[in-house]
Amino acid sequence: MTKIIMNGCNGKMGQVISRLVAEDNEAEIVCGVDINTTVANPYPVVASIEEFRGEADVVIDFSHPSCLPSILSYCKRTKTPVVLATTGFSAEEKAAFTEASKEIPVFFSANMSLGINLLISLAKQAAKLLEGNFDIEIIERHHNKKIDAPSGTALAIADAIDETLSYPAEYVFDRHNVRRQRKATEIGISAVRGGTIVGDHEIIFAGNDEVIELSHHAASKEVFAVGAIKAAKYMQNKPAGMYDMNMLVAATV
Repeated sequence: MTKIIMNGCNGKMGQVISRLVAEDNEAEIVCGVDINTTVANPYPVVASIEEFRGEADVVIDFSHPSCLPSILSYCKRTKTPVVLATTGFSAEEKAAFTEASKEIPVFFSANMSLGINLLISLAKQAAKLLEGNFDIEIIERHHNKKIDAPSGTALAIADAIDETLSYPAEYVFDRHNVRRQRKATEIGISAVRGGTIVGDHEIIFAGNDEVIELSHHAASKEVFAVGAIKAAKYMQNKPAGMYDMNMLVAATV
């Protein structure tokens, strides 16, 4: 049984994870953490993770980047693995949890969907094969409540493609003020915000007289919750270090 602390338990993703864990015989939430402690949950809820005095195997964080310092402090003190599923981390915050991974197990993925991580793998294969002959554009679409843009997943896709290419790619986020022809080394990244779109990501490889498109559509938030729960189980009893979805997928194949 994997005992979970759910940070951000009363947010939308926290509630989805809570519902799925309640139906899972291999996991349980022993404590929730949220600034809103008035919502009824089948487990105790505290306003700060430091208030929890019980035992847990892993922390799942689906909250806000501002919570990172307290989470890392708790996990380092208690040597508890953490699954960071929050988006919008700055370079400094990523550096902070990478440094913390020297002391504790840290799982981080810009997107917890297994399908998205397969998409990234396919995009890397396509980029390697099509390099030099196709322009690359990434389009991401999310609901109108999402704050960060472009999405962390879109940037993760771009980074994965960039690592595959033999040249350093230039990310172009906004073309309305760029009065020049597109460079062959560019990766265009566009963000759309509207309605209740859960999360769509599309990668376009545009060549001479042909276009190849790879896409992923999330129909509900459950795809991210399922991935987070799988990651929590995977992280139980792991040694200190950085872990990601590629490692989880490899371990379950």
